[in-house]
Amino acid sequence: MSVQPRRIRLKPWLLAQVNSGRYPGLQWLSSEHRLFQIPWKHATRHTPASDEENTIFKAWAVETGKYQEGVDEPEPAKWKANLRCALNKSREFQLKYDGTKETPLQPYKIYEVCEQGRNTDGAEDEDDDEMPNLMDLTITSTPPGPALMEASSMGDVQNHQPCKYDLLSSVPLTDLDLKFQYRGRTTGSLTVSNPQGCRLYYGHLEPTPEQVDLFGPVTLQQVLFPGTSDVQNQKQMFYTEALLDVMDRGLILEIWEQDIYAVRLCQCKVFWSGPGMPEHGPPNPLEREKKIKVFSLNDFLQGLILFQRGETQNPPPFEIYFCFGEDWPDKKPKEKKLIIVQVVPVVARILTEMFSGELSWSIDSIRLQISNPDVKDQTVEQFKELQRLLQSQHIQGPWTPNVP
Repeated sequence: MSVQPRRIRLKPWLLAQVNSGRYPGLQWLSSEHRLFQIPWKHATRHTPASDEENTIFKAWAVETGKYQEGVDEPEPAKWKANLRCALNKSREFQLKYDGTKETPLQPYKIYEVCEQGRNTDGAEDEDDDEMPNLMDLTITSTPPGPALMEASSMGDVQNHQPCKYDLLSSVPLTDLDLKFQYRGRTTGSLTVSNPQGCRLYYGHLEPTPEQVDLFGPVTLQQVLFPGTSDVQNQKQMFYTEALLDVMDRGLILEIWEQDIYAVRLCQCKVFWSGPGMPEHGPPNPLEREKKIKVFSLNDFLQGLILFQRGETQNPPPFEIYFCFGEDWPDKKPKEKKLIIVQVVPVVARILTEMFSGELSWSIDSIRLQISNPDVKDQTVEQFKELQRLLQSQHIQGPWTPNVP
């Protein structure tokens, strides 16, 4: 058994390790010692065991009592997750760039050291590096509203130097927020950060390279539906379990060129609604094993630009709803359905929040015209337009991380 876990102050310990030069790739990137890089190589079964031995992740596990050499079984993936959770929860570090979300992958992350903790009451921060249970975890990452951005910009005026509010620069374009609702009650939520997408399923069967036709690619994040232990109504529990029992193969949400495609593999019928679909139209089923585009980033960006110009009254919708085992949409509200999964592209949610505030758009901005654009050209063109809008307000967008 491991020794009793103990609470360690992350900031002084981690900065001492950066200064030590003991771990290859763990180094300062700025002369004022505010930005540092952590190697974040994805381990595979072919990774030599020696590569997992001399790492900052193992050192943190040993320091916090989560791992005892010669006693505990080495768990490099768990060590990495523990340090990641500690950094995410700490108010004294801020993620500036995550190369593991890039294509092609860049095996490192860059963090900024905050001179003062981001809490406002002056209390000492305590780091909790326990690994979260994804099905119990509710992601409440709030996008920067106008008031928060205004408050952040006052730091220099007051001669304080807090960490800059730079949430957008650390949000990949492919992140998805998922929320599971059983008859209107949220039973689980999480953020999927896998750039390939995810598979929603129920049961004990996971994909293997030999079973791609049955369960989809092994590169997808595997997301398990919540069980029915919290369902109080016996009739609701009976029918919900009947649906879950035929979801072994699951529903795939695949990301391709920042668009989202759905593929129904499971025996349970799946219906959906989303951007571009009639709000009160007839039931809209997913044909089994057919790839259907359910979200277009280009269409969303174009709609957002039109809204910012004042050519439309409302920002473009971006929420996608999947209803399992019952007709949808129909005349019944979502709260009456046995199983609803809401899917939200994170970048769309954040951009909508930003541009729904009192941000002005410059009518003098010029849109570049490119003849015969392909899909990628169209995406780049929309980003150029949004970048001009953001720069007019001195806001950095999520697609240009501030890396020296």
